[in-house]
Amino acid sequence: MELSYTSQITFLPCRDLLRSEQFYTEVLGYTLVLDQGKCRIYRCVDSAFLGLCLREDDFSSQGCIFTVVTENVDGWADKIKQAGWPIEVEPRDNETYNIRQCFVRDPDGHLIEIQRFLHPFP
Repeated sequence: MELSYTSQITFLPCRDLLRSEQFYTEVLGYTLVLDQGKCRIYRCVDSAFLGLCLREDDFSSQGCIFTVVTENVDGWADKIKQAGWPIEVEPRDNETYNIRQCFVRDPDGHLIEIQRFLHPFP
C-alpha cells in the first residue's frame, strides 16, 4: 500500500464557536462540512480544511500564522473591511519572500495571512 495524504486540516482553538463560524463562513467564505459538537470542520479549498475547537481554558496562538493563498489579496482585504473586521497589516509587497500579503485576526486573535506569490508556485 502506497503512503499518501488525502487532505489537510489545521485545528485552532476558539472561545466562541458561533462568532468564529460567522467570521470563517460569512467573511472568508468557508463551508461547514462536519459539526462534531465542540469542534467544527470547514472546507477552505478542495482538500484543505480548518477545524475550530471550543476551548474554555487559556490558550495562545502566538507565533502561529494561518495562511491562505489567493490571486486577489487586495480584494480580500476590502471584503474583510466591508464586513467590519480591521486589517492588521494592509496589503503590501514583501520583497524578502516575493509575495503580496495582508494580515487580519480572527475573533480569538489568531493571525491570518492572505497571500499571493509574486513568482510561480507549484
